[in-house]
Amino acid sequence: MADGYSVENCLSISNRVRRSILDLVHRTKSPHIGSSFSTVEILVALYFNRLNVSPDDPLNPERDRFILSKGHACSALYAVLAERGFLSKEDLELFAVDGGRLEQHPNMDLGRGIEVSTGSLGHGLSIGAGMALAAKVDKKKYGIYVLLSDGELNEGSVWEALMFAGHHRLSNLVAFVDFNKIQALGFTKDIIDLEPLDEKWRSFGWHAQTADGHDFEEIFAALNSLSTEKPNVVILHTIKGRGVSFMENKLLWHYRAPDDREYADALKELLK
Repeated sequence: MADGYSVENCLSISNRVRRSILDLVHRTKSPHIGSSFSTVEILVALYFNRLNVSPDDPLNPERDRFILSKGHACSALYAVLAERGFLSKEDLELFAVDGGRLEQHPNMDLGRGIEVSTGSLGHGLSIGAGMALAAKVDKKKYGIYVLLSDGELNEGSVWEALMFAGHHRLSNLVAFVDFNKIQALGFTKDIIDLEPLDEKWRSFGWHAQTADGHDFEEIFAALNSLSTEKPNVVILHTIKGRGVSFMENKLLWHYRAPDDREYADALKELLK
């Protein structure tokens, strides 16, 4: 189990993670800063308060498995893995460059804490469900944790995985939905309305909770209230671009990298 970090410590880590994301995206002119910012708190909560993982023993067969199904938010995962000790400063400097170690979607690298290659949306939960069933069959106690985007729920394969996991009562599987309500081409409610989202998951046999995805106390409470009988989902109400005022709730920041002026303005906000 990761060390039980306090809310205050997690807030401090989250701020450092956002600054790291900003640096990675600005330096490489990469997309998806808004999508990465909305995932920060859940990633910090998992890696510093939940997951049984260690950079000193990354191949431990009893480790928990985490899958970033929304692989386009990889800069957030890389920043958190660096904070947790799985990645070095040199690793981060080799993000999104020719011959680098870290691609713009995660590529499986167990030694650096990356369990699955992701990026083609709709696959992560199916992979996680297969891992969870295998663990049940083998009588292993490790957990499988999967982070999905809300736009990803447009994929039919996600709902097939929901049925599969519900049928097999995979209580060792925990899904998180980053419900920032903006996807690639607009607001989710205008493209394919997901509501009532928690009721839909429950109808597939899941234990569903909702939480403020930027409030550590609510996230911790949800993690401490998981079912031991059913697969679990925590629907996280988040803000795309969270942490930088001019990026928040703006579709533009699904794609754009900040220019030098925007970088400086964003850094000022994150340093307050």
